[in-house]
Amino acid sequence: MSEFPTPPSNCPVCREQLLTTRLSCPSCHTEISGTFAQCDFCHLSAQDRSLLEVFLRSRGNMRDVQAHLEVSYPTARQRFSEMLGRLGLDEPVVDTDAVVKDLAAGLISVDEAQALLKADPHA
Repeated sequence: MSEFPTPPSNCPVCREQLLTTRLSCPSCHTEISGTFAQCDFCHLSAQDRSLLEVFLRSRGNMRDVQAHLEVSYPTARQRFSEMLGRLGLDEPVVDTDAVVKDLAAGLISVDEAQALLKADPHA
């Protein structure tokens, strides 16, 4: 983690997203001015960044995320899902009951049902 504080991502007055307008090198003190968009992850809270770091370090192991958060597995999945939502990366959850009903009714094949269920990150 960086020794520098994380800059705010929203204006403290109107709450609109801030843009970066100046960058500086701590070594040679070169400064670059312009208008730069923040990265997709910059607006995450420190808590969300920590959660994402644990998830990445554990190579996607939600049990490690659960242990880090000291919560139940469903709660860990929910918090991770909420963070994905804040990043705009949330995906629709597959309705498992609907898949099973469609399979039973012969509307989809076993292979199609398996593919749908495998595509669901929450299954």
